[in-house]
Amino acid sequence: MRETDLYPPVKALLESQGYEVKSEIRDCDIVAVRGEEEPVIVELKLSLSLALLLQGVDRQAISDAVYVAVPHGKGKRFVTQIKDAVKLCRRLGLGLMSVRASGVVVHVDPGPYRPRKVAARRVALLKEFQRRVGDPNTGGQVGRKVMTAYRQDALRIARYLAAEQTGKPAVIARALDIPKAAGILRNDHYGWFQRVERGVYELRDAGRGALVEYADVLAGLKG
Repeated sequence: MRETDLYPPVKALLESQGYEVKSEIRDCDIVAVRGEEEPVIVELKLSLSLALLLQGVDRQAISDAVYVAVPHGKGKRFVTQIKDAVKLCRRLGLGLMSVRASGVVVHVDPGPYRPRKVAARRVALLKEFQRRVGDPNTGGQVGRKVMTAYRQDALRIARYLAAEQTGKPAVIARALDIPKAAGILRNDHYGWFQRVERGVYELRDAGRGALVEYADVLAGLKG
């Protein structure tokens, strides 16, 4: 598909809505006019790129009714890309179309962005911030897993078991002030703990290895 192949379906859609449509007007790929309404501007590209989005944002100096249009793709990958693109276009106030031989799909119309806050995500963010001890990570780090508050608690439990050989969840919870110690031991997300009998746990070799790997983190953790 060429960029020029995108034009006829978009033109046909706009004309079906009562617009007069012309192409290549003052650097705009498509301009559609209907009465005294704001002109609709559509920018065409073969992929949803940063250049296309910047072009669309630039056209917002002329009109609030700006769309970007790309070829319609196939498969789950395209569906995922469009889903992400819709979020981005909403933030930018742009409309988004995808074009196929049978017609045009309008995924989102231009409009002011009104972010919807998700209270549960905000609560989870602040809870993790408060529970995490110190600042053990480096923004943008690679090659080492993020040190979460959960992992810090698991490391403290591992250190306790290394010293005591075995331990009961309730005793560990009180000793280390980790209310969810039982869940951490039972779920064993990191493969560090092993139940030796009902209600009694010990440390696996992987847990001992973690104590060495994260010795710098443990140095800043009490208990």
